[in-house]
Amino acid sequence: MSGSESKQQVRERIWHILDSKQAVATEAFGRIPNFHGAGAASNNLATLPQWRAATVVKANPDKPQAPVRELALATGKTLFMAVPKLAEAKPFYYLNPLLEEHPPREAATPVTASEYAPTVEVDQMKPMGHIDFIITGSVAVNPNGVRIGKGAGYADLEVAILTDAGLVDDRTVLATTVHDLQVLNEDLPEEQHDFRLDLIITPSKIIECPKSSRPYGLDWSRIPLEKIEAIPALAARRPS
Repeated sequence: MSGSESKQQVRERIWHILDSKQAVATEAFGRIPNFHGAGAASNNLATLPQWRAATVVKANPDKPQAPVRELALATGKTLFMAVPKLAEAKPFYYLNPLLEEHPPREAATPVTASEYAPTVEVDQMKPMGHIDFIITGSVAVNPNGVRIGKGAGYADLEVAILTDAGLVDDRTVLATTVHDLQVLNEDLPEEQHDFRLDLIITPSKIIECPKSSRPYGLDWSRIPLEKIEAIPALAARRPS
């Protein structure tokens, strides 16, 4: 297969492979796959100097990245997790305060976060420091750093919002943890607003991707009005 496939065709191909090979803990289709070996991938991530040097981390809320969120909290990093679908006016959970009453594994879950974690606006994150490391979920990736998500576009919007705020820049490391079957040695479709990864971490290996240009900030001309109206953090920043 090649880059002539659409993103959705690639997603469906990978979801089918993962389900048929029983490489996931729950059905992959339509999701960021909850792959077997997520803990091992997190252990590999922990060995990286880029991770060890990071003090502020932003993570996605999906299950396969829970071990990474737990690792961040257990090693004293400041951790923000995106509110699912960016549905709140304050679109990021600040997870560190949960450690007063919850162990890292419990604090790293969306359920605990939704019940107990404070949410913060992007401007409230600035005093806590530059975001050194972003961990994101993926459906398919290639060694050049091209990434395909599950299709909703929230990961790209999160990075764009944080870039506009000056919290993400050339120093920020963009990484994903995935199953080995999700790494494809082929061209993948990508669009101008997509960001490329610096690191791909699987249960068996670490792939350092070629250095690429950093993601752009928000391109308002490409965001549908209905999406802007559905995401309070976008609506609040929309140019007049």
